[in-house]
Formats: sequence, structure tokens, C-alpha cells
Amino acid sequence: MKKLTINEEIFLISIWHLQEEAYGVRIRKKIWELTGDNIAFGTLYNTLDHLARKGYVGTRKGAPTATRGGHNKVYYSLTPEGETALHRARSLQKRLWRGIPEYTFEEGSES
Repeated sequence: MKKLTINEEIFLISIWHLQEEAYGVRIRKKIWELTGDNIAFGTLYNTLDHLARKGYVGTRKGAPTATRGGHNKVYYSLTPEGETALHRARSLQKRLWRGIPEYTFEEGSES
């Protein structure tokens, strides 16, 4: 299995946090909450499509709603492959950081 990019990892973690409520707008908001990054909608949906093609997320359509002009929400969930990829990414991060002490940045000096 290939290693996840940091963006793939962020998206998958966001979907994991949201569970049954993981649809586009909520995922975008969760990414902002976790990272402070404001993801463009084009990037959001391209990345979600990419993760689905790789087999890391599954999709299901919700019921159409009047507030969305009759369009269905698309919900995303982690597949077993996505969960495995996340666990491997976490394990890799732990190995990479092993032995490196915590570092506290002074306010204003973080890049």
C-alpha cells in the first residue's frame, strides 16, 4: 500500500471525526477546524473523488432536500483500506518522530 500524502491524511481524519455526517461542506469545515486551512470547493471535491478512486472512501447518496434545490448530499465513509492507510500513516509518524524531543515554538516564530 502506498503512503498517504498529508492532504489525504487530513481528509481521511476529517471523515473519521464526522462519521455519519461526513459530506462535503461538513468535511470542509472539519478540515478548517483541525488545520486552520480553508479548502476551496474544487480542491475538496477533487480530493474526495481521488480518495474514492483509490478505494480509501466509499460514498452514498442521501435523500434530496428542498434547501439544496432537490439535490442529494453525497456522504463519505472510510473503507477498510482507508482505515488501514490511516493506521499505517500514524504508525509511520510515530516512527519518524521517535527520539525527537517536543519543541515549543515561541509565539510569532512559527512558520
